[in-house]
Amino acid sequence: TWKWVVGPMFLYLCERLVRFWRSQQKVVITKVVIHPFKTIELQMMKKGFKMEVGQYIFVKCPAVSRLEWHPFTLTSAPEEDYFSIHVRIVGDWTEGLFNACGCDKQEFQEAWKLPKIAVDGPFGTASEDVFSYETVMLVGAGIGVTPFASVLKSVWYKYCHDATNLKLKKIYFYWLCRDTHAFEWFADLLQSLEAQMQERNNAEFLSYNIYLTGWDESQATHFVMHHEEEKDVITGLKQKTLYGRPNWENEFKTIAGQHPGSRIGVFLCGPEGLADTLNKQSISNSEADPRGVHFIFNKENF
Repeated sequence: TWKWVVGPMFLYLCERLVRFWRSQQKVVITKVVIHPFKTIELQMMKKGFKMEVGQYIFVKCPAVSRLEWHPFTLTSAPEEDYFSIHVRIVGDWTEGLFNACGCDKQEFQEAWKLPKIAVDGPFGTASEDVFSYETVMLVGAGIGVTPFASVLKSVWYKYCHDATNLKLKKIYFYWLCRDTHAFEWFADLLQSLEAQMQERNNAEFLSYNIYLTGWDESQATHFVMHHEEEKDVITGLKQKTLYGRPNWENEFKTIAGQHPGSRIGVFLCGPEGLADTLNKQSISNSEADPRGVHFIFNKENF
């Protein structure tokens, strides 16, 4: 037995030593941004840190807990000179981080007063393959939109510098949210992308649909009253917010009809139930003919 145990145990110990060494490297918090509804953005720098789109890191704040590590998806793009995470304040640890960063105080916080942060990673996810397709469907549910913030930022940077070398030609983006709280910090990014594509006369590059799933009658009435306005009253975007849940069968059939003979990447960050639905639709809408349209499903669950 020991012959079978020693090899894997040695590899495991090596991996733990590498992770310990990485976690001891100095991390500098360069900026703390407070977004609405108790969401904070931490912008950090670390020597030798290299990332790809959609990856995640483990974060430890000794001022809050010396033992707890928490995973967060990177919301920055590889082209930026820092890496960032968005943290929604929903529990004891995140509340402690919120207070340790001085976000509960009104006065400006000096950089030297910010807490020490340990970072382990980055670690890969399915979202890294998004630039391997000409057409992609990105589906984020709630806070599952964070890996696609990194993807869309990277697309924006690539498009600004040299769009001719970009294999990705069309993005269909879907965001499903129960309430409006999660819209706040992400709407600015979509507005920038929307304006950039219009300036370059390629507004069709990004098609996005935002679905508010936890709506009531009063919200629906308000939506109807303001539907004719130029910009959406919730997000400030030209694309109007939709109420309810998408009809995935219709969405897949429409996209398949617009891109015949293509390999379309379907990327999800969301719950298991939604993953099952999209996986079934990807299979049922893919053609048996190798020259036909094929949906390739990729997921990460939370």
